[in-house]
Amino acid sequence: MPKVSKLHLPLNIEEPQILHIDLNSCFATVEQQARPLLRGKPVGVTNRNTEYTCVVAASIEAKARGIKVGMSFHDAKSLVPDLVMVESDPPKYHFVYQKLVDIMRSYSPNITMKSIDEGIIDFHNTRSVINTRDLVDIGYEIKGRLKEDVGSWMRCNIGIAPNRFLAKTAAGLHKPDGLDVINHKNLRQTFSGLALTDLTGIASRNEARLNAAGIMTPLQFLEAPADVLRRQVFKSVCGEDWYSRLRGHEVDDQEWSTKTIGRQYVMDNLRPTEAMVRSRLAYLCETTGMKLRYKGLAARGILVYARYASGDYWYGRKIFKSTFFSNAEVHRRATLLFNQRPRDSFEREIGVSCYALEPSNLDQVSLLEEVNKETWLTEAMDTINGQYGEFTITYASSLGAKGTVKQKIPFGTTRYFELLCNRA
Repeated sequence: MPKVSKLHLPLNIEEPQILHIDLNSCFATVEQQARPLLRGKPVGVTNRNTEYTCVVAASIEAKARGIKVGMSFHDAKSLVPDLVMVESDPPKYHFVYQKLVDIMRSYSPNITMKSIDEGIIDFHNTRSVINTRDLVDIGYEIKGRLKEDVGSWMRCNIGIAPNRFLAKTAAGLHKPDGLDVINHKNLRQTFSGLALTDLTGIASRNEARLNAAGIMTPLQFLEAPADVLRRQVFKSVCGEDWYSRLRGHEVDDQEWSTKTIGRQYVMDNLRPTEAMVRSRLAYLCETTGMKLRYKGLAARGILVYARYASGDYWYGRKIFKSTFFSNAEVHRRATLLFNQRPRDSFEREIGVSCYALEPSNLDQVSLLEEVNKETWLTEAMDTINGQYGEFTITYASSLGAKGTVKQKIPFGTTRYFELLCNRA
């Protein structure tokens, strides 16, 4: 068969093999499932139930009345006075996440969790061996199993398409609780009912780029030549990726490497003492070190920042010659920078982030005895904490933050969430 140029790809005419599952308003819905009195009411989830935080998840009822993720506590309550704000409860989400993964794996070993509440089942090369049923039937069965295994209030959207991008697009067509298929037969009809910003990856900036090239609708985007997208719109190979993606060809089946690992915290006191700020920083460093080691990484760079009540923002960053991975080293190096911060206003938010990441050498014995001691001590602490519970062995400097800095819901990735599942 002659090779088709990437610049002139036809629509992908294969039978759709990608199934995308999106739990509807996941965290708020889980809270409604666990607390029947909340069902049918507008519910917002926050990482800390105080007036200084924001909505991190909203129920279907809350969204219908204008509540958006990221809205401040005060603005949300002003818009919807009867909004019920609840504090996040990660163990519940651990349970639902694991149930969803178990359901998905029962249909194919080739699954990918795109986020805590979204997953993909790729049926390529498995249907003839494992499951020959129609994907629409499987989709409706997954909806039923979710209600049986988790609860009757749980709902999800399912999209079926030839590639990941179109499957996600299909999953967003009829919320809540929809199931849609996009293929080469209805692709243009589907795009005719969408706006550019309805497409995943097209926000206001990319929309402006497309508009500048005379592309105002998804249909015009679909019909745009590959060289126009590459040279005029995106000015990179990303334009060719979009040309393929829109036509149902797979370009998103890849793992991106982690660039940074860190944690942030909005202070729980409007006038925190120096001791309070230091204890929160120590806790953030401790959990950042834990995340580093879970992923088998070490860092050479560290960044710390503070946002002040005055509105000012400060940050410090430094690259070190040696790598680090232990809680103590993350804390020591972060403190070197944090000591340089201005102190003429109260800290409202602080954060620490490690970068310049590379595979750690935890499994290698060093010629330096001090390095070996640090490695062995860190491994011993992780083993004990893994067996008896997090922070069984911890640093005295972070004790003041225990029970105050709550476990956050990690959005956008499942890697840290899986660590929390393993240690729950």
